[in-house]
Amino acid sequence: MSVNSPGATPSERLLTLPFVLLGVAELAYFTSVGVAIHTLPLFTTGPIGSDEAGAGLAFGAFGVTALICRPFAGRLSDTRGRLPLMLFGAVLAAVGMGLFPFVDSLAAVFAIRLLQGVAEAAFFVAGFALLADIAPPSRVGEALSYNSLGLYLGFALGPPLGEMLLERWGFDAAWFGAMGLAVVAAVVALGIAEPERDPDGDGHGALIHRPGIPVSIGFFAALAAMGGFLAFASLYSAEVGMTNTSLAMFVYGSVVVVCRVVFAKLPDRLPSLPLASASLVTIGVGLMVAATWQAPVGLMVGVVVFAVGVSFATPAFFSAIFATARSSERGAAAGTASAFIDLGLGFGPIALGLVADAHGISWALGTGAALALVGAVWTASLTRGGRRADLG
Repeated sequence: MSVNSPGATPSERLLTLPFVLLGVAELAYFTSVGVAIHTLPLFTTGPIGSDEAGAGLAFGAFGVTALICRPFAGRLSDTRGRLPLMLFGAVLAAVGMGLFPFVDSLAAVFAIRLLQGVAEAAFFVAGFALLADIAPPSRVGEALSYNSLGLYLGFALGPPLGEMLLERWGFDAAWFGAMGLAVVAAVVALGIAEPERDPDGDGHGALIHRPGIPVSIGFFAALAAMGGFLAFASLYSAEVGMTNTSLAMFVYGSVVVVCRVVFAKLPDRLPSLPLASASLVTIGVGLMVAATWQAPVGLMVGVVVFAVGVSFATPAFFSAIFATARSSERGAAAGTASAFIDLGLGFGPIALGLVADAHGISWALGTGAALALVGAVWTASLTRGGRRADLG
């Protein structure tokens, strides 16, 4: 079933109050995550006393529980509603951030990250399913582009905020700041009026959305490469001689935000799978530039190219995935697709962390580039093989 339903017109209103509130809630939540992205590797290799492999393990640990919980979150959002899951996720994320100041071992950090995986599953799956409910059918790609601004603005603003809190008041302030932002996300979500859904097929309440699996495999490659970059951006920045270790993340998030605004309508005008494949190639090229040009300017050039690829990956892949789902299956589709996100964001930092520990961070980024290019070949093969599932 295509997301571009007959009879839908581009003039259908997109910027409704629920759409705006959803974006604000996600901005608060992912700014909280952005603070953690900058703080966690430094916290793990600093006060906790671990190494780069431990930092990668801590960063990717949330993917274990998130992976397990995503399909169940998808089914619950289809059967019980999107908002209860979003609220649960935001509150649980706040609890996890508030626990970090009270731990002093890698095992405790790992346990908190497992808890945050549950929060991530609930908030992310319910939020994406709610977005598909709110968006006009003919503007899903555009809706995904605008909605994801909350995520990438969070990734752009969170690390500098975390760095500022860390430098002025220490790690505790950074963690409590992240906790407060997650609480804001929950409060804003309370104002969203959830639309009614019509259970229009036998997929209502399904645990796994099988038609979306082939496309999700390509998405996994993008997220594995992305996860490796996110885990080691601050450490690699210091390694190549940058004094501002949050700048790479700020540039990354800013480029994604600009591309998502300027090219918001593009995912609805181009076939999803070719666009997704091209985005993977661009991600791979950007990481390879950063890995081989080991200087501040080289890192920045690589980050810009990498960010351009990331800009189109999520709208392209999710448009392709939602094209296979009825309205009663959107939670399951989001849960299945985001389970592959967890595989990618969990596998990438852990695997690339082992590479970094053995050969250095530049080799880890090169490995991420190779993963992205393999994913591009796989995604392109879905189109060539005729398995487009009405994704154009």
